[in-house]
Amino acid sequence: MSESRTGAPHTDEQPTGEPPMGASQPPLQPPRRIIPPPAIASRGEVAPRGDVVRDVGVVIVAGGSGSRTGSTELKQFRWVSGKPALLHSVQAFMARPDVAVVVVVLPKAYAADPPPWLFQCDVDRLLVSVGGAERHESVVNGLEDLPEEVVVAVVHDAARPLVTDETIDRVIAEARRGHGAIAALPVVDTLKEVDDDGRIVRTVDRTRLWRAQTPQAFPRQLLEEAHIAAQRDRVGATDDAALLERLGHPVVVVRGSERGMKITEEADFARAEALSILRE
Repeated sequence: MSESRTGAPHTDEQPTGEPPMGASQPPLQPPRRIIPPPAIASRGEVAPRGDVVRDVGVVIVAGGSGSRTGSTELKQFRWVSGKPALLHSVQAFMARPDVAVVVVVLPKAYAADPPPWLFQCDVDRLLVSVGGAERHESVVNGLEDLPEEVVVAVVHDAARPLVTDETIDRVIAEARRGHGAIAALPVVDTLKEVDDDGRIVRTVDRTRLWRAQTPQAFPRQLLEEAHIAAQRDRVGATDDAALLERLGHPVVVVRGSERGMKITEEADFARAEALSILRE
């Protein structure tokens, strides 16, 4: 089991310093109940009495250091369009009544004492988990904290703060059909393969190529199976869909959004600010 998780305790003082690297995590354990399964009317599967079951669990991966932005502040904590980048994603998923819990995976140095603004949302549906040394380890830590009633698991990068409701709807709808789904956009630029000296080797056919984004949604059982197999085989991946693909599980692409861009470098903050004021 990874470091202990916390739901809401915090202080007004934000810790500083780079988060230490975590150790490899043990295999997934059976999920434990975190919160009771309330039910309210809105999107999601309809219960016999007409209410909507909260059966979606969200893992927001916010464990990166953000070193490529050149800032000492974590990029997921920096403000974009009026609020911290991470808060955009947390509130977007909590706006869905079918979401049982949002697990935010933070670097170890911040997980024990998250920034106070993180609690400007439904703290009853918020959990904080400790990030691992690699992205897939952070996802595993988040999956361990999903309550038993969760049947659809969604993974999202905190570095994509402008995720749209329509994109979230699409990936969850596909996951409810029993397979994985990722948000993505078709490649529109001409692609060139080059050698070590920068010489063009060939032009790559872009017809069937898509740029993967998050959120990515899966039947919870399939995602856990994929991560257990990856830990066993010592395999990593830059996204969760790749782990299902290697086991032969189907994963489909749904239309993402340019607003789903990933903040990686300093210039991306200005681009995100510009996109935030544009309509789809």
